[in-house]
Amino acid sequence: MGVSLKDVAQRAGVSIKTVSNVVNNYQHVTPAMRAKVQRAIDELGYRPNLTARHLRKGRTGIIALAVPEFGNPYFAELAGEVVDAAARHDYTVLVDHTAGLREKELLVSQGFRSHVIDGLILSPIHLETEDLMARTETAPLVLLGEREYEAPYDHIAIDNVAASREAVRHLLGLGHRRIAFLGSRTGRERQPAHLRLRGWREELAAAGLEPDESLVVVTDGYGREDGAAGMAALLDRGERPDAVFAYNDLIAIGAMRTLTERGFRIPEDIAVVGFDDIEESRYTTTTLTTIAPDKEAIARLAVDSLVERLSGEATAEPRRPRPGYRLVVRESTTPRPESGHTEDH
Repeated sequence: MGVSLKDVAQRAGVSIKTVSNVVNNYQHVTPAMRAKVQRAIDELGYRPNLTARHLRKGRTGIIALAVPEFGNPYFAELAGEVVDAAARHDYTVLVDHTAGLREKELLVSQGFRSHVIDGLILSPIHLETEDLMARTETAPLVLLGEREYEAPYDHIAIDNVAASREAVRHLLGLGHRRIAFLGSRTGRERQPAHLRLRGWREELAAAGLEPDESLVVVTDGYGREDGAAGMAALLDRGERPDAVFAYNDLIAIGAMRTLTERGFRIPEDIAVVGFDDIEESRYTTTTLTTIAPDKEAIARLAVDSLVERLSGEATAEPRRPRPGYRLVVRESTTPRPESGHTEDH
């Protein structure tokens, strides 16, 4: 039989209410009393019944995280950070997969699991502002990712334009001028890549260079195979960049594979920069220079925002915090790994 609040109260010589106040971290408990109760908790090995605690508040104790792609290591790494952040608030995370499909994103955002979750953290690809404005589900929603929305929901995202400009500035500083962008999509102004593409254009223009749109490569997706195919298509049409800035690390890794197969040296012939700093980027044959979003901060801000919305502590206005990022310099832009460095933002 488990240890109860009554057992702790008897050991500490206090009331059950006092033990409950300590367990629930109420601020009006004196430090001496808190220490006394905590000693009894530690001695008896008491563990709070989190399910009962959430149910008393009319909640399930579960929040959902919906991501577009399990196969992308960035989302796996981010999910791990969200789970850790949620645990600090005594929440369990249900992870869902939308496959980047609009119908699944709509289903998730409209609350098809509302009976089992208290709130949702969603990283959308194809949802539009009007979809979010039409949402009738009352459970709190926090958005992640580089899509921009004019909707009344908290949105956690790094400054993708500034981060992309930093990547391009790094390449320009190394003397590169024909810098390709891999990972654009066609037909939608607010495509996921558009902020990073804007950063590419802005930094080239700031350096006095006309952005060469012939070096913008459209890909079908955002995986390794898309990067490999996109790089091959660029080379096959006679374009020879001296550097590549990829929408993400997977596209960059695919592009490096094609470059190696075609006999190009990285970075001596063509330098490559990715985005996301997935673990794989540190172990490719030529380690990958990349933009590293602060995944821990993204997860913490998302979970904190959701919990504050649930508790009623948040302001009515939607919030747009900007987690930091780093430029991590590795072998794909410099042949000497010992000269690698990071720059925080």
